[in-house]
Amino acid sequence: MPHPRTSSTFLAHYGPWAVVAGASEGLGAAFAHALATRGLKLLLLARRAEQLAEVAAPLRAITEVRTAAIDLGDPDLAATLAALTGELEVGLCVYNAAFSQVGPFLEQSLLDHQRIVDVNCRGPMIAARVLGEAMARRGRGGILLMSSLTALCGSPYLAGYGASKAFNLSLGEALWYELGPQGIDVLVCCAGATSTPGFLRTSGAGGPRSMTPEAVVEEALAALGGPPSMIPGALNRMAARVLARLLPRRTAVRIMGAQTARLSRPRG
Repeated sequence: MPHPRTSSTFLAHYGPWAVVAGASEGLGAAFAHALATRGLKLLLLARRAEQLAEVAAPLRAITEVRTAAIDLGDPDLAATLAALTGELEVGLCVYNAAFSQVGPFLEQSLLDHQRIVDVNCRGPMIAARVLGEAMARRGRGGILLMSSLTALCGSPYLAGYGASKAFNLSLGEALWYELGPQGIDVLVCCAGATSTPGFLRTSGAGGPRSMTPEAVVEEALAALGGPPSMIPGALNRMAARVLARLLPRRTAVRIMGAQTARLSRPRG
């Protein structure tokens, strides 16, 4: 089993370039900052060009930064990603991009359900395949997929999102085993509630207790090179143990449903 990378070897193993998908705010922006301070050059991807530019501007005083406003659910993602990275030596891919809809499954459009699959499942699989091939040739690199505690059991009112995060967990853990002998460290980070702009828009001021994006990112990067998956935050790890191991499955789903139902209710 590979061992966690020390700060002195992080750049050597995961540099010189890192791709951060979903970098326009929240966790993606925090990953961008943390990787820049570790000396990596950055290719930041997201749909919103203006927000990407805001994230990139201060980081250019630290490292080289490129941005590309692309749709990570686009059918041509593989070709686009290959073109953007063809001349770069990418040693790390962080796939943070995600699309989510909160509410009853049958009240959400089929197009939204399909977009969840495109961005949250198809996107990371393409990124791992396109970027992982070059990493394997060089015999080094890392792939970090952002998942969620919703991956651990069915999440009513977040059914498609939770299912997509379960896909990422399974995919990443399998790649950890397959790609590890080729020098590629793979990690799935199953984050709990995190105070990103998207989470705050959904949950409001009365939402569940959350971690900061910076705290999640630091725990995830510290674990890269170690286990196939991890859960940041002691309280999140305790909750995951109860939901996934100690309770009957139907009880765990009911508890999750009671929590996520609050997110689906209109707020006054």
